[in-house]
Amino acid sequence: MLTDPLLLKISTLFFACAVLHTFFTKQFNHWAKRFPDGSAAENFFHFLGEVEVVFGLWAAAFIATLAALQGTQTAVNYMNQVNYSEAAFVFVIMCLAATRPVMNAANRFIDSLSQLLPLPRGVGFYATALIVGPLLGSLITEPAAMTVVALLLRDRLFSQPTSLKLRYATLGLLFVNVSIGGTLTHFAAPPVLMVVKAWKWDLAYVFQNIGVRSLISVLLTTLATSLVFWRELATLRITSVKEKKRPVPAWLTALHLGFMTLTILYHSHMAFFLPLFLLFLGLAEVTKEHQSPLKIRESLLVGFFLGGLVTLGGLQGWWLKDIVASLKPTALFLSATGLTAITDNAALTYLGTLVPDLSELAKIALVSGAVAGGGLTVIANAPNPAGYGILQKSFGDEGISPLGLFMAALPPTLIAMTMFMIPWP
Repeated sequence: MLTDPLLLKISTLFFACAVLHTFFTKQFNHWAKRFPDGSAAENFFHFLGEVEVVFGLWAAAFIATLAALQGTQTAVNYMNQVNYSEAAFVFVIMCLAATRPVMNAANRFIDSLSQLLPLPRGVGFYATALIVGPLLGSLITEPAAMTVVALLLRDRLFSQPTSLKLRYATLGLLFVNVSIGGTLTHFAAPPVLMVVKAWKWDLAYVFQNIGVRSLISVLLTTLATSLVFWRELATLRITSVKEKKRPVPAWLTALHLGFMTLTILYHSHMAFFLPLFLLFLGLAEVTKEHQSPLKIRESLLVGFFLGGLVTLGGLQGWWLKDIVASLKPTALFLSATGLTAITDNAALTYLGTLVPDLSELAKIALVSGAVAGGGLTVIANAPNPAGYGILQKSFGDEGISPLGLFMAALPPTLIAMTMFMIPWP
C-alpha cells in the first residue's frame, strides 16, 4: 500500500470530492435538461449524474494523478494490492439474483409467508418483504438480499401509485434492514466478515452480541413503518404471482440457486466464481426461453462503484485509524455510526483490526456502529448501490435525493442504535 504522506492526503482529497459528488448527482441531471437531447453536453451531465459512476470516476482520476506523480508502474502496483473481490462478487451475485427463476422463487416465497399473516394483503406483503428479505441476507449475503428485495419492491410496490413519502421511507428502511439483517451470521455482512478472522469471532459470538439486537431492530422498525403507512399500504392491490411467460422448470430454478450457493460459499475467491459465472452465462443462453434479459449493465455499474470505493477507501486509514484507537466504546459506537455515512462500513471495521489491544466491548461497539449507520447514504454499505440502481427510476427523472435517503433512513437508524446501545454501560 502507499505510504507517502502527500499521496495519502491527495487520496483523501479525491475521496472527499467523490463523497460530495454523490450529493450533487440530482443537480447534474437537472443541468442536463438544459441542453438538446442527444447533445454531448446533455450526455456529459447525465454521466456525472449517475451515482454508480461517481467513485469509479474519482478513483480513475486518482490513479491517473498517481501515475503522473510516481509513474505508471507505481499506479499498477497499487491496483494489484487492492482487493477487488467484493466488487466482482457484488456484480456476479446481482446478476444471478436478478434472474427470472430466482425472482420467481423469491416472489412465491414472500407471497406464501405474507398470506399466512392476518393482515391486509398490502401490509402483509410489505412487512414480509422488509423483514424476511433482509434477514435472509444472513444466509445468501447482503448483496443478494438487497437485489432480490429491491426488485420485489420495484415490481410489486413501486409500480403502483404510491406516495413519494412512502417510497423514501421504504428505501431508508430497506437500506438499514439489509445493513443490520446480515449480522445473524459471521459470513454474510461485509463489515462483520472483515473482522471475524482477526478477532476470532464465530457464529455463536456474532449472533449473541450483534445478531439478536439486529433481529429485534428489523422487527421493530418494519412494524413501526407499517403502522405509519398502514392506510396507504392497506389499499394496495398485491395479487398472487402469475407466470406471464413459459413457466420456469423446477430443475432450472434449482440450478440457479446452486450457482448462487457456490458463488456465496466462495465469494472471496474471484478465480473461482468468475469462471463459474461464465459457465452460468452459457446456461442462461441455452435456456433463454425461460429467462429475462440479464442485468449486466446495472450490475457492472454497481461493481464499478464499489471498485472505486475500495480503491480510494483503503487509503483513508491514516486519519481514521487514530480516531478508532482513541475512543471509548460508547463514543466509538457513535463515531462509527457517523463515519459510516461517509465511508464504506467494511473499510471502517477493517481499520479496527489494525488497532492493537482493542477491548471486546470496543470491538462490538465498532462493528455495531458500522452496521447501524449502513443505511444513511449510498456509500455506507456495499449492497446499497445495488438497491439504489434498481430503485432510482421509481423516484422520477431526477432519481433518489441523497438528502431524502438520509432523512428517510434516520428513524430506523436511531431505533437500531438504541437497540445496540441498551446493554452498554
